[in-house]
Amino acid sequence: MTTGAHDGPVPEADLRGQRALDLLDKAIDIQSPLVRKNIARARQRNPEATPARVIRNLERMYVSALTGTGAAVGGTAAAPGVGTGVALALSAGEALSSLELTALFALSIAEVHGVPIDELERRRTIVMGIMLGGTGSTTITKIAERTGQHWGRQIVAKVPLETLRQINKVLGKNFVTKYGTKQGIIVLGRVAPFGIGAVIGGGANAALATLAVRAGRRAFGPPPTSWPYLTHNAPPASENSHR
Repeated sequence: MTTGAHDGPVPEADLRGQRALDLLDKAIDIQSPLVRKNIARARQRNPEATPARVIRNLERMYVSALTGTGAAVGGTAAAPGVGTGVALALSAGEALSSLELTALFALSIAEVHGVPIDELERRRTIVMGIMLGGTGSTTITKIAERTGQHWGRQIVAKVPLETLRQINKVLGKNFVTKYGTKQGIIVLGRVAPFGIGAVIGGGANAALATLAVRAGRRAFGPPPTSWPYLTHNAPPASENSHR
């Protein structure tokens, strides 16, 4: 337990929770400038692809990348000369990678739908809302005092930032509880011997990716029939990389 400057001892659980939120913010910060580049990658084979086609490509890319990351980390436990300590260390590093992939996916889907992601609070709401699935959706609509489908379009793009801050406080607590628990289970599964960890790691990440894809579809609804102004007229990826 650590002692705070003003409030006395800080429970270790609170410190772990803050570290989880710091990792989330870091992931969002790293991936936000890469959103349009990610969409461009999804459009490479067919520059005239509709938003619906690009969203399907983004979903496939995300599930494949997240599943591969989990399996690669899990497989190290079965490699000759690699101990449990090394596997746990790799899993700790992979947690940020998983967050980064999910942040990139969620923000990319928002961009295709024309939802503004210029403000940090909006980005936090989108990423945490999708990662938390039904719990996130319920929290967002309740605090925003708005009903209806597709909170990604109806709420994130329209409610004041102060409301989003209130939403994110609650989402943050839920994120620490649910993501921390799930990640802990997955990390332990990956250090199972004889390659079992690779199956558990890849399978667990595949399950999480599938849930995130479903949450994204519920959050934003049907794809737009044409490209929103913001994405359609985006400058080349090389120009965005300097922002």
